Amino acid sequence: MNVKDAILARFTALPPRMQEAARFVLDHPNEVVVLSMRGIAERSGIQPATFVRLARLFGYSGWPELKVAFAADMGLQTAQYGQRAKDLAMRGADARLLGEFFAAQHENLDATEAKCSSALKDVATALTRARTVHVAGFRASLPITYSLAYGYRLFRNSVQLIDGNGGGIEMQLRLVEAKDAVVVASFAPYSREAAFVVETAKRVGARVIALTDSQASPLALGADESLLFAAGSPSFFPSVAAAVALTEALLELLVVEAGAMGVKKLEASESQLFEAGAYLQRPQRRHS
Repeated sequence: MNVKDAILARFTALPPRMQEAARFVLDHPNEVVVLSMRGIAERSGIQPATFVRLARLFGYSGWPELKVAFAADMGLQTAQYGQRAKDLAMRGADARLLGEFFAAQHENLDATEAKCSSALKDVATALTRARTVHVAGFRASLPITYSLAYGYRLFRNSVQLIDGNGGGIEMQLRLVEAKDAVVVASFAPYSREAAFVVETAKRVGARVIALTDSQASPLALGADESLLFAAGSPSFFPSVAAAVALTEALLELLVVEAGAMGVKKLEASESQLFEAGAYLQRPQRRHS
């Protein structure tokens, strides 16, 4: 029996205050996985000690263990980086390590293509129709979103990167409006900031597109569309290689959607970069 079913089976026998905590946990599984104990208490208006007692009542040593159980029920990655690194270090200089790593990348690319190729065109169309596109990513997900924002800005001006730099995430989110689209990337363990962006964007009526690793992730659960990528790796840290490839595929379709005007803007951006000295030399033109 999973943790949700176990709570439901005993719900009516719980004391009233414990029922309130159990109800919040059952109704907000994505918050349970993402938020800290303090965050859960603030959102629910229930004392942290009540959630600790709830966890212990169901056989867990404390709140972190109950949180892990919810993540496992949702099919989310729960292994901690430290433990994965320890397992990796115990193998020593294993000659198979690099082969396993690159094999995993091939598998991630194949899985990502299978998961999202049918949805890519619809997402490209939705982004093209948006007034402004905001792209949000934090910590290890920043390379994913920065790659998308940088490439998209080459042929579209109305693209904004949300990275929370300098603690300014609230300031950056003030620009999001109802006719906009917000692309948010995160993978397990999910960024609290990414969940906050999804919540804020939904509140103002913007279209939310999740780049994430599971249909059960907190991002996907709150999004209008999701593009799923595989992040498996024998290393201590999940891989973002397939996610970056996903953004490149999306950019390919966005250029097609932009048409001749987009190509013209891209050429102008490229010329400006060369004239500014951003690159060492111009590539030679290909003769048709």
